Amino acid sequence: MNFNIQDEEIDSTTHVIELGGEVDLYTAPEFKERLVQLIESGKTQIVVDLSQATFIDSTTLGVLVGGVKRLRPAGGSLALVCSDQNITKIFEITGLDRVFGIHETRDEALASVAQSEH
Repeated sequence: MNFNIQDEEIDSTTHVIELGGEVDLYTAPEFKERLVQLIESGKTQIVVDLSQATFIDSTTLGVLVGGVKRLRPAGGSLALVCSDQNITKIFEITGLDRVFGIHETRDEALASVAQSEH
């Protein structure tokens, strides 16, 4: 199975999770576990980098929505990095492009979550 997950701590409140390959029913639980761990450890600004992802499904969307719901009470935010038109289209079709900030680059996404802190 082609899936990998990498983390990068930016600072005490900001974290990047990079997902690669296929993020689906079988691999999304690992992503969810990591996301929940980060939020519970105090991270409030999370960037999920999908630039290396080749496929996502509804399970992945559910994990992302759950992440936003966990972050909102703490005033946190979640932004996405995605330049793949096929994946971006999934967010547009489901209306989730209005829930998540979707950015072309990691730098843009980090800038957007940094702004939401203030």
